[in-house]
Amino acid sequence: MTTSVSLELNLPSVQEAAKVLQGVSVVTPLSFQKRFSEQFEAAIYFKREDLQPVRSYKIRGAYHKIQSLSSEEKKHGIVCASAGNHAQGVALSCKLLAIQGTIVMPVTTPQQKIEQVRMFGEKFVTITLEGDTFDEAQEVAMAYSATHQKTFIPPFDDPKIIEGQATVALEILQQSVHPIDYVFVPVGGGGLAAGICTVFQEMMPETKIIGVEPLGAAAMKQSMEKGQNSPLEAIETFVDGAALHRVGDLNFEICKNALAEVVAVAEGSICQTLLDLYHKEAIIVEPAGAMSIAALEPYAERIRGKNVVCVISGGNNDIMRTAEIKERALLHAQLKHYFIVKFPQRAGALRQFLVQILDPYDDITHFEYTKKTNRENGAAVVGLEISSPSKLQPLIERMKTHGFYGDYLNDKPELFQFLV
Repeated sequence: MTTSVSLELNLPSVQEAAKVLQGVSVVTPLSFQKRFSEQFEAAIYFKREDLQPVRSYKIRGAYHKIQSLSSEEKKHGIVCASAGNHAQGVALSCKLLAIQGTIVMPVTTPQQKIEQVRMFGEKFVTITLEGDTFDEAQEVAMAYSATHQKTFIPPFDDPKIIEGQATVALEILQQSVHPIDYVFVPVGGGGLAAGICTVFQEMMPETKIIGVEPLGAAAMKQSMEKGQNSPLEAIETFVDGAALHRVGDLNFEICKNALAEVVAVAEGSICQTLLDLYHKEAIIVEPAGAMSIAALEPYAERIRGKNVVCVISGGNNDIMRTAEIKERALLHAQLKHYFIVKFPQRAGALRQFLVQILDPYDDITHFEYTKKTNRENGAAVVGLEISSPSKLQPLIERMKTHGFYGDYLNDKPELFQFLV
């Protein structure tokens, strides 16, 4: 990181950003969470960035960056690439500043997200669908920026973006009555984490900032372990708000010495947290927004008796994903299991399986079977939901004893991906 950039990213610059954002971003609540506090024997607070106008913190960085452009740059317009929260933040910023923006989104973007961007930007944004992935869409956006002399607005790796996101930390410190021991912050590209680290290092350096990534896309964790910004070869894209091959270079330079730790949480644990928040707290968050809360469990011993803040980064959850979220949560809890079951080709075989093999509280949730009259046994793919992880081994033993066992599919990802 260059000296000039280092000088730009400091507390006064973040305080100036907060002034710019007055009336644009909402001062979101820092709310005490009784249920989680009792569970972890700590004082747990949620910083509710899901309550922003665009339902995520991204409006902070996007608006701060776009308003900082020169008059000539504003006249030529801007361009960005995003399939989610950054696009919505940029769209609303374009409308508020009356600047024309082109937003490049992958062809695979759900229609609901496209409509949200269009709603926030109105006549000030043009949406273009290009490529199958974010990386492909970004290549198109950057090429379009160069060809049409439009300023490219990056999602996270930029001083002005980071300063905008850093205002989250200013609010946390202004709203908190007691010293904060831990802040759990989700990490995608690292802009939010870099901003929070910048503020806390100057105002409350004893606070431990914990970065949280999805297990299938832990780019910051890998980079910190290697000591340099290192891209992942492959990622799990389920937590779309944080699934990136590489974090920002500037963000890594800030975070590598400022983050106390980075923890990777399993996607299934994130899903269970998301469901718990909905059912128990009536809070709707997106997978990336649930990560900071999912990270509390592995830190249970360390946070006991401490003051803890979890940043809820966004609430743009697609209701069409509910079935997959529930499925992943059950798999993570070891309550959902898939088997190849060998059924004898005779009448009554299914009844025998139901009576002799299944526990009274087992539930068949998936069943694919075609009778083959020229074979002794017919294989079926069966999905079972069991009442406790301890019931799995006895179930397998009963299937083997009575000749029904064919194979266990949960640990065979090459087959399992077609079922989940």
